Amino acid sequence: QVMDATYFGTMMVKMGDADGLVSGACHSTADTLRPALQILKTAPGTKLVSAFFVMCTDTPQFGTDGTLIFADCGLNINPSSDELSEIAIASAHSWSTFMSSGEPHVAMLSYSTMGSAGGEVAKKVQEAVKFCKEKAPELAIDGDLQLDAAIVPTVAQLKAPGSSVAGKANVLVFPDLEAGNIGYKLVQRFAGAEAYGPILQGIAKPVNDLSRGCSADDIVGVVAITAVQAQMAE
Repeated sequence: QVMDATYFGTMMVKMGDADGLVSGACHSTADTLRPALQILKTAPGTKLVSAFFVMCTDTPQFGTDGTLIFADCGLNINPSSDELSEIAIASAHSWSTFMSSGEPHVAMLSYSTMGSAGGEVAKKVQEAVKFCKEKAPELAIDGDLQLDAAIVPTVAQLKAPGSSVAGKANVLVFPDLEAGNIGYKLVQRFAGAEAYGPILQGIAKPVNDLSRGCSADDIVGVVAITAVQAQMAE
């Protein structure tokens, strides 16, 4: 029955009877995405559908007045370096679409800062940054960066003094879903942050997922974001 409702709702969006769909409070991300990808397909020019959270914290010294985007925390399990670059570029554009202040500054996160440590994950992130600079040289995207170097100016001066992103990142791109999902839940639960999402980027029409641990306020927030996406599409 839940699956039927999701397919029916997605068909309403397809036919123009609804402007967007919010789902997931009672079922999995897969059950939300499957009909969206089968029926609505991806947006023109999109290589990869990904997901982000808008994180609203009580720490105005981080991000832009305490607000950051975390990606991909809901969809792509182990993105390649090319896929990671697509996530980063899409997330930068999502910041510009939804946020009224501040340009996107995208940090590609790792356990390494500017090659300070070896390993496959760090190399993947470094390669993703190279792809980003080739595909979208106008965007401020840098890495590999450890989290403290990405958001704390004093640490950034020590670890990445030449970076245009370090110390002032407002978009955090995690190296894989495991890191991203754990990271957003840590900030949400320990810091009491409001976490809105996962918001999908790359679907032809607005379709957004919810965590099954969401609150009523979370649902309202994601509905509002979906409405904005629909208005932007018009």
